Amino acid sequence: MPTYARLPVRFVRGEAAWLWDDRGRRYLDALSGIGVCNLGHAHPRLVEALRDQAGRLWHTSNLYEIPLQERLAERICALSGMERAFFCNSGAEANEAAIKIARAYGQRNGIAFPKIVVMEGGFHGRTLGALSATGNAKARRGFGPLLQGFVQVPFGDLDAVRALSRLEGVVAVLVEPIQGEGGVRVPPEGYLRGLREICDRNGWLLMLDEVQTGIGRTGKWFAFQHEGIVPDVVALAKALGNGFPIGACLARGEAAEILGLGMHGSTFGGNPLACRVALEVLEVIASQRLLERAATLGENLLKRLQEAIPFPVRGKGLMIGVDLGRPCGHLVERALERGILINVTASTVVRLLPPLILADGEAERMAETVIDLVRNPV
Repeated sequence: MPTYARLPVRFVRGEAAWLWDDRGRRYLDALSGIGVCNLGHAHPRLVEALRDQAGRLWHTSNLYEIPLQERLAERICALSGMERAFFCNSGAEANEAAIKIARAYGQRNGIAFPKIVVMEGGFHGRTLGALSATGNAKARRGFGPLLQGFVQVPFGDLDAVRALSRLEGVVAVLVEPIQGEGGVRVPPEGYLRGLREICDRNGWLLMLDEVQTGIGRTGKWFAFQHEGIVPDVVALAKALGNGFPIGACLARGEAAEILGLGMHGSTFGGNPLACRVALEVLEVIASQRLLERAATLGENLLKRLQEAIPFPVRGKGLMIGVDLGRPCGHLVERALERGILINVTASTVVRLLPPLILADGEAERMAETVIDLVRNPV
């Protein structure tokens, strides 16, 4: 089905931060499969883990105990401060699980029609529940009627959330720590802390969509760790499997006790193959100190771009956006012609999501190309 505007290139091989097309030309990947391949392409340790597990056991279903799933749950909960994990296959599914937790939490507390606070410009996926929570009119167009029970407020505006304290039926806030599809929009410092305080005061769940920001992208395991808070629910996917499909919904406290037997499930979620790869992803990031690398390299890149580009440049870690203030989708093909993969999101923002393993020289090449493109956009 013609759901993608594909670029005229066919990749056949990848290594680290590079991809090769079917004509032998190589490209620097500054997009990482849209924030997925944090460890680049064909990382030898991931290849070995996948090969080894593929020769042992791929799938059994969740009718049985899965030791690798249990190990991954323990590891990811220890890193996040969460208590329990539900494994699925994508970010949209992880957000669906979060939405179900919020609704069941409301029902458990006697609220017949629970409401979830979401943000203008937010993006949580393309399933009907996740789409209903999404504040992107273009993505929602043509799929009505969507689910009810979502209240939109401006992103980054704590007063707008506080004002909902008097609204009957609110049970949770669902928010991205940094809006990715919405244009790499970074909220004011203290925003997540403020949301944590508001939720605590009102008995609401704080649910964070870390599908794009999680697993090291911003220089910490999770973006919420920059503000020293712990949410009630976290949705993950993308970089958790470095390209092998896996998602997770993490929860703690009362939120971790909501879903009981038969209330939710997934045929493929958390199968041995996916969990083995995800465990190796976490181990590689930790052992190679890639969180520190992402933080330092991201800070240097941000400064380099801000000094050289006459447009707003924002981001955290290796999640960077350059806002040209006007449609600039044509820059994607111009970058492709110059051997670099970038992305334009929200129509006006050049988005950079390079792998955490990016070398200094590769980072400089990326920066020089982007600077030249945005200075000479025609």
